[in-house]
Amino acid sequence: MVYTDPRGLATPPPAVGAVSARGEDRPALAAYLEIEEELAERIESGEFGAGTRLPAERELARRLGVSRMTVRHALARLEHRGLIVRRQGRGTFVAAPKLRQDATVLRGFFEQMVGQGVFPVSRCVAKEEIPASAAIAQILHVGLGEPVYEVVRVRSANDQPIVLETSYFPAAILPGLLDLDLERSSIYRLMDRHYGARPVRAVQSLEPVVAEHAEATLLGVPVGSPLMLVERTAWDRTGRAVEHARDLYRGDRSRFVTELRL
Repeated sequence: MVYTDPRGLATPPPAVGAVSARGEDRPALAAYLEIEEELAERIESGEFGAGTRLPAERELARRLGVSRMTVRHALARLEHRGLIVRRQGRGTFVAAPKLRQDATVLRGFFEQMVGQGVFPVSRCVAKEEIPASAAIAQILHVGLGEPVYEVVRVRSANDQPIVLETSYFPAAILPGLLDLDLERSSIYRLMDRHYGARPVRAVQSLEPVVAEHAEATLLGVPVGSPLMLVERTAWDRTGRAVEHARDLYRGDRSRFVTELRL
């Protein structure tokens, strides 16, 4: 790859199929994949910081000795991954780092963001008491038709929507929850402070999906954009099921991390 460094210098890319700087054999890749991979590595390593402007497509193609279409294809893939942003009339820039979502610990979005020095903002799309459907009744261990609270919120960070949360709570355990400030407070903290029912254990699954029209509109992404569906059921210290959630995270702004031990 050839990209200008902060001193205005340029470094040539390794040949396709060559040994990388880490000394590992790299299989032969199509030219646009090689360009994508090398640029992604430089972005994720911090070599190209957030806000760095990349050379124009024509200039990149000239330096790399490839067609402009090849460069365009590579940049489109990087944009799809959320690593770069294109601004009409201004150029292509390295995107802000993705927000880390630690899937190893049970913390809400508020705590996750504050831990990274980011102040989260919430907007309630809907909050209402509804009768439990058969599926929700089974998950939350309540009777069919018993009242549960449904809360839909868009959670944002750095002035961008990050996750669309749809959560269900048993009204019998958390009476009056909907009357509390659900936009400026962590629901988990409210559950602890007002009801002594903070979740302490959860089972969750992660599944890649694509954005349908409704969630695309709320998250500010095109229809078909990659999302990560995180479905979670949580219990309090007494073993009561106190939450079931379906959270849709923007794939271009989120990175999920887990810690594995033997």
